[in-house]
Parts: sequence; C-alpha cells; structure tokens
Amino acid sequence: MAIDEKALRELLDKDAIRDLVLLYSRAIDRQDIALLRDLYTEDATDSHGDSFDGPAEDYCRFIEGSFPYMPYSGHHVCNHMIAVDAGGDTACGEVYALAWHLIPARDGSQEEDFMAVRYIDNYRRCADGKWRFSKRVVTYDFKLRRPFDGGGLLGQGAADPSYALCDHPLFARGART
Repeated sequence: MAIDEKALRELLDKDAIRDLVLLYSRAIDRQDIALLRDLYTEDATDSHGDSFDGPAEDYCRFIEGSFPYMPYSGHHVCNHMIAVDAGGDTACGEVYALAWHLIPARDGSQEEDFMAVRYIDNYRRCADGKWRFSKRVVTYDFKLRRPFDGGGLLGQGAADPSYALCDHPLFARGART
C-alpha cells in the first residue's frame, strides 16, 4: 500500500493547527502573554465582538491588561473543523468553544461570565514552519452572566502545577520552542 504524501501532510497540518488552538486556550487561561503573542502572524487581526477589533498585537495588550481583573478563565475547545488550502500554507477553520471567566461585578463582588462561542479562523504556515492565526473572529452564540459564590482557583497563571508536573517544552511558559 502506497503512502499518500499529500493526505499525510494534510493530517499533520490539521494536527498542528489543532495544537495552535489549544495553545491559545492555554495562553489565555495561564495568563501567558509571551505564548499568546507567538500564536499570531505579524499582520494578524483579532475581532472579539464588542470588546476588541483590531491588530493582534493590540489584542494581546488588551488581554494582558485584563489579567489582573480576571482571576479565573477557562476556555474549553469542542468541535473543530479545518480546511487546508491546496497550496498547503494557508487554512481556515471553525472552532466551537465554551469559555468561563470570573470577572468583577459593579458592586465589588464577582460574576461568572459564561459563553458558548465560535472562533472563525484563518491560519498561515510561517517561515519557521509553525502555523499561526492570521485572522480570528469570535461569534457569541450564547452568553450568561450571574453572581459567583464559589472557590477553587488553583491553577491560574505562573503558579499552575502543570509547569512543574509536565516537564516538556510544550507546557513551558513563553513562546513555543
């Protein structure tokens, strides 16, 4: 049985793109701004509805500024469809995700901010061979905000136990190696 090199390349590319999407969740949830910056092309844009729309570098600054006010964030990837273009260096995809955030309420308490979202993405393979976002648009299919009266915020930022327990560069803080 002959190996279909083109089909194999497409499978490998789709797997690398899925890793890219998972690394986005990790960067946001672990408040790792260096990793987040590494996930976008230099000319990328990001549109998060009414909260942000513009260059990805500005989005990274926007997110970094929100970290002190977001003691918990959890992005959970669900369905992910990817189409790699015939040339093999660009792709597009749709990612379903559930996103939970703990944010300050106007009265000083905390609110749970839950959303069912879809990321509509354009991806590009860069000169270093890594796939990155060239355009990311978020659609909000469902939003819910309610008072939060819970706990258990272990696992946020640099103190997350995965950095010590997963001794592999994939789980290290900062840009991908």
